[in-house]
Amino acid sequence: MDWLGLVLAGLSAVLLVVLPRIRRGSAAKLRTIPGLTRLYRAFGLSVEDGSRLLLALGGPSLLTRNGGSALAGLALLREVSQKASVSDRPPVAVAGDSALALLAQDTLHAGYREVGAAEYYQPVTGRLVGLTAFSSTAATMPILDDEQVSVAALIGHFGVEAGLLSEAAERSNVLLTGATGDPAGQAVLYATASEALIGEELFAAPAYFSGRPIPAAGLAVQDALRWLVIIGLLSAVVLRVLGIL
Repeated sequence: MDWLGLVLAGLSAVLLVVLPRIRRGSAAKLRTIPGLTRLYRAFGLSVEDGSRLLLALGGPSLLTRNGGSALAGLALLREVSQKASVSDRPPVAVAGDSALALLAQDTLHAGYREVGAAEYYQPVTGRLVGLTAFSSTAATMPILDDEQVSVAALIGHFGVEAGLLSEAAERSNVLLTGATGDPAGQAVLYATASEALIGEELFAAPAYFSGRPIPAAGLAVQDALRWLVIIGLLSAVVLRVLGIL
């Protein structure tokens, strides 16, 4: 209960700092993440030159413990769909799970509706490409070359099969940014992708594309809570060494 009280007190302090900035309409300052900065710039260029962005959401069910990374991908998909709704080649989202593919279609449609461009929505831009990790990867690889994709983002749960997508992206001269909650997949992406997001950085992607204060404030709270956890762990170690705990 003491630790829970400290966490709640820390969260309250962070919210007291962040919420007034939201009311004033100014977003919290985002920390620099080179992978997301490059992805955002490449996405803007793809909209201008008429090429396509591919967003892969991975394959696990949202009901599993690995579903959180897919939710981050869906949040990014909504932001992307709003910004590229009238592009000559709208973004394509692929998934390796049937429920996730349906959610991708609904997210794309919601993004189009929000900017008043619902008539431009194409249901085929949200696709189920396979029901296993390697089958969905095999079906995604040709899309990189056949549909004039210039930017690809893997935001979801990917294992070692992500290396195949990285290789296909390199052959097609596609900028690939990867983020996954799987340690093995993260190691592969770090070694093979154009840019790799480490750890919880995958949850920061929607805030970088949003431009709205609330997602940025959520990221600021996440960063502040991470520091509170680090300080708490270091304090516990010191107290343990001193024999207090």
